[in-house]
Amino acid sequence: MPSEVKNVFKTILAAALLALLPVVLSAAEVSPESVTKAVEHAAKDAHAAAEHHGLPAAAPVFNLGPLQFTSSTVITWIVALGLIVFAQMATRNIQMVPSGMQNFAEWLVEGMYDFFTEILGKELVKKTFWFFCTIFIFILFTNWIGLIPGVGTVGYGTADAQGHFHLTKPFLRGGNADLNMTLAMSLTFFFLWTVWSLQALGPGGIAKHLFSGGDNGKGFMAIFMMAIFFFVGVIEVISIAFRPVSLSFRLYGNIFAGENILESMMVLIPWLGWLLPLPFYFLELLVGLVQALVFALLTSVFTALMCAHHDEGHGEGHGHGEHKHAH
Repeated sequence: MPSEVKNVFKTILAAALLALLPVVLSAAEVSPESVTKAVEHAAKDAHAAAEHHGLPAAAPVFNLGPLQFTSSTVITWIVALGLIVFAQMATRNIQMVPSGMQNFAEWLVEGMYDFFTEILGKELVKKTFWFFCTIFIFILFTNWIGLIPGVGTVGYGTADAQGHFHLTKPFLRGGNADLNMTLAMSLTFFFLWTVWSLQALGPGGIAKHLFSGGDNGKGFMAIFMMAIFFFVGVIEVISIAFRPVSLSFRLYGNIFAGENILESMMVLIPWLGWLLPLPFYFLELLVGLVQALVFALLTSVFTALMCAHHDEGHGEGHGHGEHKHAH
């Protein structure tokens, strides 16, 4: 088990790659400003009619040569660095009887490995666990670090005629409150899902999985069933194509909305600004855990639906072959 822990936690280095991907998407004009432009335009009238408090959808941007970074990217770098340091410290001196950080690491890995084995099966989990373990831990701590006081609430702003301060550009924003980050993780999963599906089924197997329902009978019924399954397959292809969009917006929407709720509670009654956000703060801690679990759970289920049965069947066939060979 100690050697497995060392290998598994080294895969958390993939968090560094996840932290860099939003830079590419930002340069490619994928930003919350373009996504939320219509919503912000529609809210202008309401803002003029009544006092409105809320965080801006766009994270502050700074340029380093041709590359564009956001303050949300800085948060993901901090999380990635923290996970890398933890992984190295937990696996630096592997002992047969674990203690301290190694004991916590083994408990975490064993629990998550058993959890994903129930979803993916014994064969597929060996190939994909590194990603689902990393994505869960990375999202979880990115969500929680975004709740540290000062993140998303300290920065530049303007004052209205009544002297009320309105935050316009926070110094730091939560990593998953930036659509670039959530979209980067979703696209990474979509790429890996495609690779795993091709490895498990091949192009022909994927087409058969999507468009074939098995034995369609004979005569007119066969033609009718083939048409039905083809139509269902087209719907499934559209559904698969929209998975990165749904995954990214689900995570982004929940985290961004949570930050706005906390900010609204802070300014709702100024002299109770220290008390009103507390219940929502603990709720957001739970939401951060749930959203990390939902993202990892959905991506693992999507993978299992395409690949698990084939890999289990292959593993069982391999086992029967060894059994016959033993006899």
